[in-house]
Amino acid sequence: MVTFDPHPREIFTPGDTPPLLTTRGERELMCAELGIDAVLVINFARELAGLSPEDYFRTLLVDTLHAQYVVVGENFTFGAGAGGTADTMVELGEKYGVEIKIVPLLHDDGERVCSTLIRDSLAAGEVSAAAWGLGRPYSLTGEIVHGAGRGGAELGYPTANQYFAESVAVPGDGVYAGWFVVEGDGHIDGDMQPELSYPAAVSVGTNPTFGDHERSVESFILDRRADLYGHVATVYFVEKIRDMVKFNSVDELLENIGRDVERTREVLIDAPRPKPLGY
Repeated sequence: MVTFDPHPREIFTPGDTPPLLTTRGERELMCAELGIDAVLVINFARELAGLSPEDYFRTLLVDTLHAQYVVVGENFTFGAGAGGTADTMVELGEKYGVEIKIVPLLHDDGERVCSTLIRDSLAAGEVSAAAWGLGRPYSLTGEIVHGAGRGGAELGYPTANQYFAESVAVPGDGVYAGWFVVEGDGHIDGDMQPELSYPAAVSVGTNPTFGDHERSVESFILDRRADLYGHVATVYFVEKIRDMVKFNSVDELLENIGRDVERTREVLIDAPRPKPLGY
């Protein structure tokens, strides 16, 4: 598999790069799971930006990959100023002896299945729609860090807190039912084990009841207690339970958290458990 780093749009339209659905590391792990033998990461800025379509084709596909058969989508563009199209690819393939196949865009239930649809679904909190487009539950992987500290001490619902860069696609604010997996094989103090999936009620947002401002992903792992600080964990989003709400009192908040937990149990009864990526 060939992938680019950084994202090509970061070169041509800095600051307008779409939120990433996977990190480079996640793509590599997924490729290994699919049986792909090798991943070539190309520094787009250094190697390809500014090349004409033909130079792009010759440099990447002919000289580097020695490609014999290439599949592209019908809206594929390449080269400086996106000057090359799928038809251009066919013409260059004939010139350099590379077979090119153009495939139509994928539509299902009247929807065009693409990264834009998935990002829009995530932004709206529609994680089940995002999973439909991806073919898997959407997930986020990051280190567990200290939060405000009120979850366990004040509320009785200790959470595993994660923060993600703005460049990462995070589902819209709300409470979700999901699975929580601690990655790796290190020892965990408590009653959890690495590489096992645990049901979790996941809050995404800024905790408006307490006036917090930094957006976080906070997971309450059901029926478990463990010291997770410093561990890396993956959260798999299954279904949105409710929007983020500012409550008038702590008692009202606790009442709703209790309902969130019960709804999470109901949602996950028949939900398949994710397979760890193998960090």
